[in-house]
Amino acid sequence: MVRWLSLALVWILVGCNAVSRTPLPPQYQTEAQVLGRDDLRHWADQLEQDNWEQLMAKAEAEQRLEGIRNQSHNYLILSGGGDNGAYGAGLLLGWSARGDRPRFTMVTGISTGALIAPFAFLGEAYNPALKELYTTMGSDDIFRQKGLFSMLGSDALADSTPLAALIESYLDDEMIQALAEAYYQGRTLLIGTTNLDAARPVMWNITRIAATEHPQAPQLIRQLFLASASLPGLFPPVYVPVTAGDDQRFDEMHVDGGATAQLFFYPSQVDWRALERRLGVVGQPQLFLIRNAHLSPSYKPVDPKIGAIAGKTIDSLIRTQGIGDLYRIAYLAQRDGLGVHASWIPDGVGSEVEKDEVFDPDYMRVLFDEGFDRAKRGEAWHDLPPQQVKTGSGG
Repeated sequence: MVRWLSLALVWILVGCNAVSRTPLPPQYQTEAQVLGRDDLRHWADQLEQDNWEQLMAKAEAEQRLEGIRNQSHNYLILSGGGDNGAYGAGLLLGWSARGDRPRFTMVTGISTGALIAPFAFLGEAYNPALKELYTTMGSDDIFRQKGLFSMLGSDALADSTPLAALIESYLDDEMIQALAEAYYQGRTLLIGTTNLDAARPVMWNITRIAATEHPQAPQLIRQLFLASASLPGLFPPVYVPVTAGDDQRFDEMHVDGGATAQLFFYPSQVDWRALERRLGVVGQPQLFLIRNAHLSPSYKPVDPKIGAIAGKTIDSLIRTQGIGDLYRIAYLAQRDGLGVHASWIPDGVGSEVEKDEVFDPDYMRVLFDEGFDRAKRGEAWHDLPPQQVKTGSGG
């Protein structure tokens, strides 16, 4: 008891000031700029119709919309889910093998879905890299556990340097240039983070950032992908540099987008039908949602320990949050005339694997193969009016 009280005292004494930062003052939170611009991101919980009108006007002025005007539109939404992202990765490759995977006009991603998103967005040429990421990587490739004394005063239990290195390796300059080119084709890649200072979701227009050709844009893009997958507490936050006021420099603390949402598309205030008319969209736009998780709850007695209780509670919160996001997005899409198709991990898949680590390659390969096989057989997608979202459906 004396030892633990001593450690707790050390934690209190050194923990407050160990991580140095210059946080953005509250009065500047709505005007802070990134890379000297204010059009690279938006609050995901407050995006009015006039914001969309401004974005459309800017796109028309840049003649970006010609690449998506008078064409069919397909949208892809990728959820969070950690190592369960292997299911979504496998589904995309199985979809390619089936031969009817479309080019996506817009892709959004959160957490592991954000990591999948650029590969899905840029097309089938990136399938080998996506498969490698989700079938060969283990926990050691993602993070390093810190020692007890290293945690004192730290902002996380683990070091995410390996994940940052992976992101830099795969998301190279050539890939970022491809994202910039897609921007001028009128296509959009969005990923979500959580601004923890503001406790609000933020959606980042990655294609627009890539197209700025700002010398710091590649570094920022890689930071944002790391932030979107940085589970608070386990991985360190990402401190995004911003300017505000009289060009003063501050930082914002960004963490996993899953802290505020599991999936995102567009806010309810936006008139998507009007946007489609403006673009002359051919046929009915199709929306595909990949929920990298099981929808049904799993019964397992919980050990009467803090870690087990907290872990089960967080799992339950994330699962129900994901179901709520499915309801909300399906309702909005139905309201606006989109065809909606969803896929999630079927009940029981992966339960036969005794996981030895947080990111277990054996478990991930099982999920990858399941997603691949179901997509190749044409059995991955389910029509999803809100009333058909059932937690016990089995996928």
